[in-house]
Amino acid sequence: MLNFACPSSLPIIIFLLPALFVSYILYKYLKNPLRHVPAAHPLAPFTSLWILYIRLYAIENRTLKAAHERLGPVICLSPEEISVNCVKGGIRDVYAGGMEKGEEGKSVVTSSSALQAQSSAILYNRFLPFLSSILSQANPGVLNIYALLSATTMDIVTSYIFGLASGSNLIDNPDKLDRFLDLYNSRRSHNFWPQELPRFTKALQKWVGYRLVPKWVEEANAEIEGWTKGMCDNAIKVLRQSGVKTKDIPIVYQRLSTALSREAKNSDNEKADLTLSIASEVLDHLAAGFDTSGITLTYLIHELSLRPDAQSRLRSELLTLSPPLSPSSAPTLPDPKTVDTLPLLHAVIWETLRLHPAIPGPQPRVTPLSGCHLGPEECSFYIPGGVRVSASAGLLHMNEDVYPEATQWRPERWLEDVSEEKRKDMESRWFWAFGRLGRNLLLETVAEECVLEAIWRFTYIVAALYSNFTTTIVDDTDIEQSDAYTAPPKSDKLMIKLSHVKSG
Repeated sequence: MLNFACPSSLPIIIFLLPALFVSYILYKYLKNPLRHVPAAHPLAPFTSLWILYIRLYAIENRTLKAAHERLGPVICLSPEEISVNCVKGGIRDVYAGGMEKGEEGKSVVTSSSALQAQSSAILYNRFLPFLSSILSQANPGVLNIYALLSATTMDIVTSYIFGLASGSNLIDNPDKLDRFLDLYNSRRSHNFWPQELPRFTKALQKWVGYRLVPKWVEEANAEIEGWTKGMCDNAIKVLRQSGVKTKDIPIVYQRLSTALSREAKNSDNEKADLTLSIASEVLDHLAAGFDTSGITLTYLIHELSLRPDAQSRLRSELLTLSPPLSPSSAPTLPDPKTVDTLPLLHAVIWETLRLHPAIPGPQPRVTPLSGCHLGPEECSFYIPGGVRVSASAGLLHMNEDVYPEATQWRPERWLEDVSEEKRKDMESRWFWAFGRLGRNLLLETVAEECVLEAIWRFTYIVAALYSNFTTTIVDDTDIEQSDAYTAPPKSDKLMIKLSHVKSG
């Protein structure tokens, strides 16, 4: 028979272990300054494992929506993270400034002769001829419009940044387009580890030799970065030339180059490779610009393709433009101020941006060291400094008090006669289609202009398309948006059929 030493101590150990565990959990809870904030999950006040699991399996947007509906405008996601879904005591405090100050940037964009020349060249020499060529193919008029829109928006945004001669031409080069989209889209499913657990990801690779992110993702990133740097190099050559055409002026690159050169001189770091620095900064705006624009335009076309009557009404409005956006007209764009006053065009674009924000996911920030109060006055919470806090366009745009029938695509809501206060709620306070960009004054200004330039792209691309063609859906399988920070269609495609507008 076995003889255990000190058998009387076993009951004590059996009692102490769970008691110590419970004490530890209680200590963690009492120490957590967010314990008074409603928890999205029972584990949220104790560990970040729950929210990391939600992000890993790409169900964050729907999970946060359900949690806010159940618990209110401020919820706890982990011991050091909260989500807010309100304006007062929410995004107005966390994201001070932002898009309500956009009138100056808007005037810069709409008055840019270079941008007008670039967009005119791309729409008349590439976009409209490509659409016409589709009608003469073996399967007339059928195409994946999402891919074409990605090419068009990339060509316009790179021409604005680098100049037309130095920017991309993906519309006329389908093989390059396929290659770029394959590189860009293939990385989406591998964003979690480097974004959420960067130190763990690097340490595991360095010390254990195990990659959480496949090597080919790094190679894809490197190829995209090299492609961007090539456009930077071409822009440098253009700037050294005399007599450069207006459309070839690298507007954004020139400003960034001047500003970053000044910063490097002030920091005694003149030997820094400014081309690489500029390429790195530009890459963020370039990728976001083409991707968000392509996504938004795809959903706009999908919604209009379901509604022939809406297409007809929009076309009637567009045909009042002078000169018309037609392949047979002079390659001149209508005055942007005139285009900006078209009410139905504005309504169609804004409603798509509201219902299908290209970036519906959380926009993280960190609370100031002094802490702050978040939430409406009647139920605000003190949040200490250093806490990750975020809001989401996908949640803000679903507020029924601001947008009745929020789940429906209703451009009419933007045409209704409402009070000035209601209009501010709809168009600025709760409208958050592009989030808040920029990390310093210069980059914030550039980012804001890129947002406004994106809206410029929307108006002219939509006007060029629906002035000349009708669209119907061929295949919209998996058109639903991905549950992700940036949310393209799950299938990465929308197959439509183009038809020439019938005269009379």
